[in-house]
Parts: sequence; structure tokens; C-alpha cells
Amino acid sequence: MKITIKRFDRRKEPQSIDMNYPIFEGLTLLENFIKIKTTIDPTLVFNGICRSGVCGSCSVMVNGKTTLACSYKPKDGDHIEPLNYHEVKRDLIVDKSKAHSTLETSRAAIHGDVIVENFLKVTVQSDCILCDSCFASCPVMAVNENFLGPFALSRVYKYTTIGSDSKTSIDAIQQNGVWDCTLCGECTLACPQGIDPKMDIMNLRSRSVQSGYMDPNMQNMNFGLDFTQGF
Repeated sequence: MKITIKRFDRRKEPQSIDMNYPIFEGLTLLENFIKIKTTIDPTLVFNGICRSGVCGSCSVMVNGKTTLACSYKPKDGDHIEPLNYHEVKRDLIVDKSKAHSTLETSRAAIHGDVIVENFLKVTVQSDCILCDSCFASCPVMAVNENFLGPFALSRVYKYTTIGSDSKTSIDAIQQNGVWDCTLCGECTLACPQGIDPKMDIMNLRSRSVQSGYMDPNMQNMNFGLDFTQGF
């Protein structure tokens, strides 16, 4: 039984190549990575710190789906790649700074020391482990690189449940934010912590409507009706 790992090294040509490795049965995917590196190919590069599903550093794509390598048992024919929508540094190592900058973007729109303190408190207490699984699973990222993304929007929603100025947060997520989501639910399916970003975004849409906003796509639709005429 074998797995295929997409290797990437910008210093070489070709930069990307698929390589096959044997499966060490009974071990997790992360343990397989370690075994491959120590016994077969010392050049393989990957992330993995806690090995217990807490740090989120070992997240990868397996057969097109995000997963934590430390909790997945590989199967024959599995294809492993680095996370979608991230700059690949080498092999399975990606740069998460751009994805995580969406948290800074949403936080920067919140004003006032008390409000910022509350927002950071929610960020720290959240079950999110910043594995980027939801981000890498979101189809909107493929067409809009400026989209805030599921975990940023989910955190904004958590803030609005405790913040004294939640309208400020609602104002900040109207562009490249709450209405750009397709509500496909891939983020919810991908989350290893059971967080439901889709529901959080739906709740944010409801709060947006209550604050006087509406889906800009709906504004451009007249459904064949001429509202300039009386009834």
C-alpha cells in the first residue's frame, strides 16, 4: 500500500512533483511522515508539533479534503498536498500569515480599548486552533483572495455576542465578507473542532439586516417586477 505526497521545492525544476511512499500500517499520517523522513527520505518537510489535534500545525489536504495529519490513518492511494490558497514554502509547509491576517483585518475595524479587549478575549477563548482547514476548504477563496474567510467571520460573530458596539463589527464585514459566502458549508464540514462557521455567518447576515444592510446581490435583482409602477 502506498500514499502519494506532492513535493514542492522552488529551488529545483520542476518545482512540484508527486512521490510515492509506502504506508506504515497502524500509524497516523503524521507518524507516517516521521517514519518516512527517518527511514526513507530525510528531505521530506512537514509540520507537526503537538501530535494530539490541539495545535493545528499539521493540517494538509488528503484527496482534496483538509485533515489533521496527526489524527488521520492513511489509506492505500491517498494523495497528500499542502493546504489550498496558501503560499507553499516547501513540500507540505505553507505560509499561514496571509490567512491569519484576516483576523487582524476584522480586529482593526473594532475601535475602543474595551471593545478590543473583549474581541481578543473571545479570540483566545475560542475552540479554534487556527489549523486553516476551513480557510483551505472555502471555494470563495478561489475567486476572491480578499474574502475575509470563515474563521475571521466566525470570530466576528462571537465578538458581536458580547461586544457593546457590535454594529461597528457588522459595518466592517460588509465588503469581502458576510455576503460573499456561498453558504456551502464546506468550512463547517472541515473543522476538526466542531465549530460551525456557516451558522455564524448566517447569524451575521441576520444581524446585518437588522443593522440596515441587505445582500447586494438581491439589490441587483428585480425578479421581473417594475417597482416604478403602482399596484
